[in-house]
Amino acid sequence: MTGSIVVQGRRIGQAEVDLIRGLVAEHGDWHRTRLSRELCRAWGWCNAAGQPKDMACRSLLLKLEGRGWIRLPERRRPSVNGQRHRAVPTVAHARDGIEEPLCRLLPLDIGVVGPADEDLRLFRCLIGQYHYLGLRSAAGENLKYLVRDRRGRALCCVWFAAAAWRCKARDRFIGWDENARKCNLPWVANNTRLLVLPWVRVQNLVSHLLGRLTEQITLDWDRKYGHGLYALETFVDCSRFTGACYRAANWRRVGQTTGRTRNDVLNRGPLAGTKDVYVYPLAPGFRRALCTAPPATPPEVLWG
Repeated sequence: MTGSIVVQGRRIGQAEVDLIRGLVAEHGDWHRTRLSRELCRAWGWCNAAGQPKDMACRSLLLKLEGRGWIRLPERRRPSVNGQRHRAVPTVAHARDGIEEPLCRLLPLDIGVVGPADEDLRLFRCLIGQYHYLGLRSAAGENLKYLVRDRRGRALCCVWFAAAAWRCKARDRFIGWDENARKCNLPWVANNTRLLVLPWVRVQNLVSHLLGRLTEQITLDWDRKYGHGLYALETFVDCSRFTGACYRAANWRRVGQTTGRTRNDVLNRGPLAGTKDVYVYPLAPGFRRALCTAPPATPPEVLWG
């Protein structure tokens, strides 16, 4: 190869490719997971909590193999990626109508759903069955919430994941140039799914929930990933929704998308429908922090 490219946020040149080829040649008994973990160790590629970025590294390896620059060890077992978007197993759940004043449901139980939690199966089932976009895998840092009322009845599912790589309206609102955006994108999260279960009809529920989430998500993110957040974003399909619940929760509409999907970084894919872009700043100094490479002050300090 000549020159270098950026893959999964890392600059890859001939030296990096040679390292991967050397590890594969020297350790013929390594499987792909072992290879990605050893690369993370060699590169010091960890998140703020000190955990190896194993999934990002595996994605990087697959992309390099797709370009023909490396050849990975044979798979030890079939890839699970082909299973991720298939029908999600059904989990028994109540569907009794909930049409009560919000005050009778409070306080809400907003629970983080972890990978080993029993609630994960229910969360996946509800998103898969009732969200119009269905259940898809989310690469990178993400948090799932299952929301119940004071009596333990499920009301909503909320999913935050990695922010869009580029979004002109958001980037203009923050004041990002190319370098600051690349460095600081992990300090912004995308509300990729917001599901109110079809049998739940409670006025002001969503705006109240969004207000609660903006108070706790920075701490939840920090517990899981070792760093907080400075802002949240979401994209609202104008053909389906008005975005009123976000505006009621003080999210700011900052513009519209161009119709490109969030991963179409080369602007070559088919156009999708435009969406309204909403942003919620989590700290008063969010612009200053997000335009510094990297952010120097944790969000909780900025609130002080």
